[in-house]
Amino acid sequence: MPQRRIGLTGGIATGKSTVGRLLEERFQLPVLDADRYAREALAPGSSGAAAVAARYGASVAGGEPVRVDRAALARIVFADAGERAWLEGLVHPLVRARFDQELQRLAAEPLVVLMIPLLFEAGLEGLCDEIWLVDCEEADQLRRLRRRDQLSEAEARRRIAAQWPLKRKRALADVVIDNRSTKEALLSRLEEAIGPGGKA
Repeated sequence: MPQRRIGLTGGIATGKSTVGRLLEERFQLPVLDADRYAREALAPGSSGAAAVAARYGASVAGGEPVRVDRAALARIVFADAGERAWLEGLVHPLVRARFDQELQRLAAEPLVVLMIPLLFEAGLEGLCDEIWLVDCEEADQLRRLRRRDQLSEAEARRRIAAQWPLKRKRALADVVIDNRSTKEALLSRLEEAIGPGGKA
């Protein structure tokens, strides 16, 4: 039987990490996390960190081994689409390579979840058989993001605007996971979406 690959995506601060954690802990599914691989790509001493240091200098990355100040880097790339494109051009191929490596390792698993915030933006739909979108009200998204990352409203809105709007993603998703209600309702929706062939 071919492997079922679920692409889990959504907007920033819609609850993807919560859903990914539930799929891993409650449903015992392997979850591959693009954000984790992106952090690895810029880890201290990595070639990615060296590239960031070469482009932006000591105000963003420096030391031995070279370390990236992620907050400083975020301020630059969320204020400038050209710089964001440069960073994505550096990080996305490294993330894709890690996905390929992990999918090969998990080849015998019947179902694998690929948690990719920028799934549509990065053109990674081809890695997945079906796409699940974690959805919420845009006002809740803004509030969660401001609280989580200690951002001003203007900064939070810039980060949301850097991704495709939820409305556009909804139209492309196979399954919409509504994260507007309780944890119990969320679990019920996940169980329904996984179906009888999934793990429990």
